[in-house]
Amino acid sequence: MMKTSVQQFKNVEQASLAVVDQIVKSAKSAVLEKGFCTIVLAGGRTPQQTYELLSKPSWADQMDWQQSHFFWGDERWLASKHPDSNFSMAHNALFSKVHIPSRNIHQIPTGHQAPEIGAKMYEKHLRDFFHTKPLTETIRISENTTFPSFDLVLLGMGADGHTASLFPGSNFLEEKKKWVTAVKEDAGSPPVPRITLTLPVLNQAKNILFLISGKKKIKILETILDEASGTAKEYPAAHVKPRENLIWIVAEEN
Repeated sequence: MMKTSVQQFKNVEQASLAVVDQIVKSAKSAVLEKGFCTIVLAGGRTPQQTYELLSKPSWADQMDWQQSHFFWGDERWLASKHPDSNFSMAHNALFSKVHIPSRNIHQIPTGHQAPEIGAKMYEKHLRDFFHTKPLTETIRISENTTFPSFDLVLLGMGADGHTASLFPGSNFLEEKKKWVTAVKEDAGSPPVPRITLTLPVLNQAKNILFLISGKKKIKILETILDEASGTAKEYPAAHVKPRENLIWIVAEEN
């Protein structure tokens, strides 16, 4: 049964330290249990401080980078070196500063003709990766449908309640089979097409951690946590329900 917890901090720096602590603990536990870990990174600007902290020796030295695999929850349809690229942000803040094998960084491809192609390529990459792992790393939903089980997924939440690139009113909230999908309409900020993991993939993760900041997002969180609220379902973030732990790390100040 899923357990939900909320940890509140004064500012993003304190909240980011809590996120780093969770990343290190999750990675250690997974590597000890099965020999490797799988972590999905969030994009945007909010987690940048988390990645910068994780690159510091005091934290980085606690990570088994050889056995740690990193993925992305979503990506903007931009060149990988574009300043608004989720990959670029994580690379500059973290991966360029630690000794991690390039094969352990599982980037969403954006250098092709259309987001749909990139989405199909990333799904194939994920399927190839997880199908070489023990059966416990994939969850069978039906005879023809399986989903990966990530050890830890990091997510953010927008001021409209979106998470990854799953936006309010999106048909993708009803997806049942795909692991990855393309959001062809220009969405979010910046308003560009995107590629995103689907809700059933997120929900098969063992642990999901949201990092949010600011009064507006805290208000949305309060609505999501209020089980009697009929409006919570309007927010895609409210549909995120991992198999074990859902942790909200909240910074009061942006």
